[in-house]
Amino acid sequence: MQPHIALLHLSDSSSNCEVSMSSFQHLDVMQLKHLITQHPELQIVDIRDNASFNTQHIEKSTNLSNENIAHYIADADLDAPIVVVCYHGISSQGAANYLHEQGFDDVYSLDGGFQAWHEAHL
Repeated sequence: MQPHIALLHLSDSSSNCEVSMSSFQHLDVMQLKHLITQHPELQIVDIRDNASFNTQHIEKSTNLSNENIAHYIADADLDAPIVVVCYHGISSQGAANYLHEQGFDDVYSLDGGFQAWHEAHL
């Protein structure tokens, strides 16, 4: 899989923008689990609100918001794979597209979002 990411409006649950399917790829929770074990350089960004992130999140993920996105991008490895996680897998698509537009080469959106991860007991 070749992923790409983009952040437009991190807090939007529905986006009026078009998301280019060629800019990122979708993956399910089992594919993410495999990526985590096979790629130590994997970046996981969680775009849920800070309180939700602090309550529970995928291990080694970073909470990404409009307040810290510029700093994150400036310091990130644009060549390392990156997975965007939101609540249900919808907002992460816009965020994945945005990250791709910012220069990330290998971007993924987690289908089903954190809810799917949590329900899979991973």
